[in-house]
Amino acid sequence: MIEILKSNLIISCQAPSDSPLHDPKIIAAIAKACINQGAKGLRIDSPSHIQAVKQLLPDIPVIGLWKQMRLNSSVYITPRFADAVAVSEAGADIIAIDATQRSRPDGEKLAEIITQIKEKLGKPVMADIDTIENAIAAEKAGADFIGTTLYGYTETTQNLIPPSFEFIEKLVNTIHKPIICEGGVKTPQEVIKALDLGCFSVVVGTAITGIDLLAQKFVHEIEIR
Repeated sequence: MIEILKSNLIISCQAPSDSPLHDPKIIAAIAKACINQGAKGLRIDSPSHIQAVKQLLPDIPVIGLWKQMRLNSSVYITPRFADAVAVSEAGADIIAIDATQRSRPDGEKLAEIITQIKEKLGKPVMADIDTIENAIAAEKAGADFIGTTLYGYTETTQNLIPPSFEFIEKLVNTIHKPIICEGGVKTPQEVIKALDLGCFSVVVGTAITGIDLLAQKFVHEIEIR
Protein backbone atom coordinates (compact mmCIF):
# COMPACT_ATOMS: atom_id res chain seq x y z
CA MET A 1 0.00 0.00 0.00
CA ILE A 2 2.78 2.43 0.92
CA GLU A 3 4.48 2.01 -2.47
CA ILE A 4 1.40 3.65 -3.98
CA LEU A 5 2.62 6.91 -2.45
CA LYS A 6 5.91 6.95 -4.36
CA SER A 7 6.18 9.95 -6.72
CA ASN A 8 2.60 10.89 -5.97
CA LEU A 9 0.46 13.41 -4.12
CA ILE A 10 -0.68 13.07 -0.51
CA ILE A 11 -3.34 15.52 0.64
CA SER A 12 -3.64 16.64 4.22
CA CYS A 13 -7.33 16.88 5.12
CA GLN A 14 -7.61 18.85 8.33
CA ALA A 15 -9.61 21.76 9.71
CA PRO A 16 -9.22 24.10 12.70
CA SER A 17 -10.92 22.83 15.85
CA ASP A 18 -13.36 25.77 15.80
CA SER A 19 -14.35 25.21 12.16
CA PRO A 20 -17.67 23.60 11.16
CA LEU A 21 -15.54 21.38 8.90
CA HIS A 22 -13.89 19.82 11.98
CA ASP A 23 -16.18 16.83 11.90
CA PRO A 24 -15.18 13.22 11.11
CA LYS A 25 -17.80 12.75 8.38
CA ILE A 26 -16.95 16.04 6.71
CA ILE A 27 -13.20 15.35 6.81
CA ALA A 28 -13.89 11.91 5.33
CA ALA A 29 -15.97 13.47 2.53
CA ILE A 30 -13.18 15.98 1.77
CA ALA A 31 -10.70 13.09 1.73
CA LYS A 32 -12.86 11.12 -0.72
CA ALA A 33 -13.14 14.14 -3.00
CA CYS A 34 -9.34 14.39 -3.04
CA ILE A 35 -8.93 10.69 -3.81
CA ASN A 36 -11.57 10.90 -6.54
CA GLN A 37 -9.41 13.51 -8.26
CA GLY A 38 -6.27 11.37 -8.21
CA ALA A 39 -4.51 11.89 -4.88
CA LYS A 40 -2.88 8.65 -3.75
CA GLY A 41 -2.65 9.17 0.01
CA LEU A 42 -3.99 11.22 2.91
CA ARG A 43 -2.63 12.83 6.05
CA ILE A 44 -5.28 12.92 8.78
CA ASP A 45 -5.30 14.31 12.32
CA SER A 46 -6.95 12.61 15.33
CA PRO A 47 -8.26 9.08 15.89
CA SER A 48 -11.90 9.93 15.19
CA HIS A 49 -11.09 11.53 11.85
CA ILE A 50 -8.71 8.72 10.87
CA GLN A 51 -11.35 6.12 11.69
CA ALA A 52 -13.99 7.92 9.61
CA VAL A 53 -11.64 8.23 6.65
CA LYS A 54 -10.55 4.57 6.78
CA GLN A 55 -14.19 3.42 6.97
CA LEU A 56 -14.93 5.35 3.78
CA LEU A 57 -11.57 4.68 2.06
CA PRO A 58 -10.17 1.43 3.47
CA ASP A 59 -7.65 0.87 0.68
CA ILE A 60 -6.08 4.34 0.71
CA PRO A 61 -2.83 4.87 2.65
CA VAL A 62 -3.32 7.20 5.59
CA ILE A 63 -0.56 9.00 7.45
CA GLY A 64 -2.11 9.47 10.88
CA LEU A 65 -1.22 11.86 13.67
CA TRP A 66 -2.79 13.38 16.73
CA LYS A 67 -2.20 17.03 17.52
CA GLN A 68 -2.11 17.54 21.27
CA MET A 69 -2.05 21.25 22.03
CA ARG A 70 -2.64 21.32 25.79
CA LEU A 71 0.29 19.37 27.22
CA ASN A 72 2.59 22.27 28.20
CA SER A 73 5.03 21.36 25.46
CA SER A 74 5.97 22.82 22.08
CA VAL A 75 5.89 19.24 20.80
CA TYR A 76 2.30 18.60 19.68
CA ILE A 77 2.34 16.17 16.72
CA THR A 78 1.72 12.73 18.27
CA PRO A 79 3.98 13.67 21.19
CA ARG A 80 3.54 10.48 23.28
CA PHE A 81 3.54 6.77 22.57
CA ALA A 82 0.00 6.61 23.96
CA ASP A 83 -1.08 9.03 21.22
CA ALA A 84 0.58 6.81 18.61
CA VAL A 85 -1.35 3.81 19.97
CA ALA A 86 -4.65 5.65 19.51
CA VAL A 87 -3.68 6.70 15.98
CA SER A 88 -2.70 3.12 15.12
CA GLU A 89 -5.89 1.63 16.54
CA ALA A 90 -7.92 4.12 14.48
CA GLY A 91 -6.44 2.57 11.34
CA ALA A 92 -3.48 4.76 10.30
CA ASP A 93 -1.04 3.00 7.98
CA ILE A 94 1.88 5.31 8.81
CA ILE A 95 2.24 7.18 12.09
CA ALA A 96 3.60 10.73 11.97
CA ILE A 97 5.38 12.11 15.02
CA ASP A 98 7.31 15.22 15.96
CA ALA A 99 10.93 14.13 15.57
CA THR A 100 12.68 17.25 16.83
CA GLN A 101 14.94 17.03 19.86
CA ARG A 102 12.68 19.22 21.99
CA SER A 103 11.45 17.96 25.36
CA ARG A 104 8.33 15.83 25.09
CA PRO A 105 5.36 16.13 27.50
CA ASP A 106 6.05 12.91 29.42
CA GLY A 107 9.81 12.99 29.08
CA GLU A 108 9.81 10.11 26.59
CA LYS A 109 12.78 9.87 24.25
CA LEU A 110 12.31 10.02 20.48
CA ALA A 111 14.18 6.77 19.83
CA GLU A 112 12.06 4.96 22.43
CA ILE A 113 8.81 6.10 20.83
CA ILE A 114 9.94 5.14 17.33
CA THR A 115 11.08 1.71 18.53
CA GLN A 116 7.79 1.08 20.33
CA ILE A 117 5.71 2.15 17.33
CA LYS A 118 7.61 -0.19 15.04
CA GLU A 119 7.87 -3.16 17.42
CA LYS A 120 4.62 -2.98 19.40
CA LEU A 121 2.31 -1.47 16.78
CA GLY A 122 3.99 -2.78 13.65
CA LYS A 123 3.58 0.54 11.84
CA PRO A 124 6.13 2.60 9.90
CA VAL A 125 7.01 6.04 11.25
CA MET A 126 7.07 9.39 9.49
CA ALA A 127 9.44 11.67 11.37
CA ASP A 128 8.38 15.32 11.11
CA ILE A 129 11.60 17.33 11.32
CA ASP A 130 12.81 20.91 11.06
CA THR A 131 16.58 20.66 10.58
CA ILE A 132 19.16 18.42 8.93
CA GLU A 133 20.49 17.50 12.38
CA ASN A 134 17.10 16.32 13.55
CA ALA A 135 16.60 14.42 10.30
CA ILE A 136 19.87 12.56 10.88
CA ALA A 137 18.87 11.79 14.48
CA ALA A 138 15.44 10.53 13.36
CA GLU A 139 16.99 8.29 10.72
CA LYS A 140 19.39 6.84 13.30
CA ALA A 141 16.45 6.29 15.65
CA GLY A 142 14.75 4.11 13.04
CA ALA A 143 12.23 6.40 11.32
CA ASP A 144 11.00 5.03 7.98
CA PHE A 145 10.20 8.37 6.36
CA ILE A 146 11.56 11.85 6.96
CA GLY A 147 9.09 14.71 6.48
CA THR A 148 9.94 18.40 6.18
CA THR A 149 6.73 19.22 8.06
CA LEU A 150 8.23 21.35 10.83
CA TYR A 151 10.72 23.37 8.78
CA GLY A 152 9.76 26.98 9.50
CA TYR A 153 7.48 26.07 12.42
CA THR A 154 9.86 25.51 15.36
CA GLU A 155 11.82 27.88 17.56
CA THR A 156 14.98 27.04 15.62
CA THR A 157 13.48 27.62 12.17
CA GLN A 158 10.74 30.18 12.82
CA ASN A 159 12.35 32.76 10.52
CA LEU A 160 12.53 30.35 7.58
CA ILE A 161 9.80 29.98 4.96
CA PRO A 162 8.78 26.58 3.62
CA PRO A 163 9.15 24.98 1.23
CA SER A 164 12.91 25.49 0.94
CA PHE A 165 14.15 23.58 -2.06
CA GLU A 166 17.72 24.19 -0.98
CA PHE A 167 16.91 22.46 2.31
CA ILE A 168 15.10 19.65 0.51
CA GLU A 169 18.03 19.06 -1.85
CA LYS A 170 20.45 18.90 1.07
CA LEU A 171 18.12 16.53 2.91
CA VAL A 172 17.82 14.21 -0.09
CA ASN A 173 21.62 14.13 -0.42
CA THR A 174 22.16 13.49 3.30
CA ILE A 175 19.40 11.09 4.36
CA HIS A 176 19.02 7.54 3.08
CA LYS A 177 15.36 7.16 4.04
CA PRO A 178 12.54 8.40 1.76
CA ILE A 179 11.92 12.13 2.05
CA ILE A 180 8.36 13.44 2.12
CA CYS A 181 8.06 17.13 1.30
CA GLU A 182 5.43 18.81 3.44
CA GLY A 183 4.83 22.37 4.52
CA GLY A 184 4.05 25.50 2.54
CA VAL A 185 3.59 23.80 -0.83
CA LYS A 186 1.22 26.05 -2.76
CA THR A 187 1.33 25.10 -6.44
CA PRO A 188 1.52 22.04 -8.72
CA GLN A 189 4.85 23.40 -9.95
CA GLU A 190 6.30 23.20 -6.43
CA VAL A 191 5.08 19.61 -6.14
CA ILE A 192 6.89 18.70 -9.37
CA LYS A 193 10.06 20.49 -8.25
CA ALA A 194 10.13 18.57 -4.95
CA LEU A 195 9.65 15.27 -6.79
CA ASP A 196 12.34 16.17 -9.31
CA LEU A 197 14.75 16.85 -6.43
CA GLY A 198 14.22 13.27 -5.26
CA CYS A 199 11.39 13.42 -2.73
CA PHE A 200 9.46 10.18 -2.28
CA SER A 201 6.16 12.05 -2.28
CA VAL A 202 4.66 15.45 -1.48
CA VAL A 203 1.99 16.46 1.04
CA VAL A 204 -0.22 19.44 0.25
CA GLY A 205 -2.66 20.74 2.83
CA THR A 206 -3.87 24.33 3.11
CA ALA A 207 -3.49 25.10 -0.61
CA ILE A 208 -6.11 22.43 -1.36
CA THR A 209 -8.19 21.76 1.77
CA GLY A 210 -7.64 24.81 3.99
CA ILE A 211 -11.00 26.41 3.29
CA ASP A 212 -11.07 28.47 6.49
CA LEU A 213 -7.59 29.94 5.99
CA LEU A 214 -8.10 30.55 2.28
CA ALA A 215 -11.37 32.38 2.82
CA GLN A 216 -9.78 34.40 5.63
CA LYS A 217 -6.93 35.42 3.32
CA PHE A 218 -9.27 36.72 0.63
CA VAL A 219 -11.40 38.65 3.12
CA HIS A 220 -8.32 40.14 4.79
CA GLU A 221 -7.06 41.50 1.47
CA ILE A 222 -10.41 43.17 0.86
CA GLU A 223 -10.49 44.70 4.34
CA ILE A 224 -7.00 46.24 4.12
CA ARG A 225 -7.29 47.61 0.57
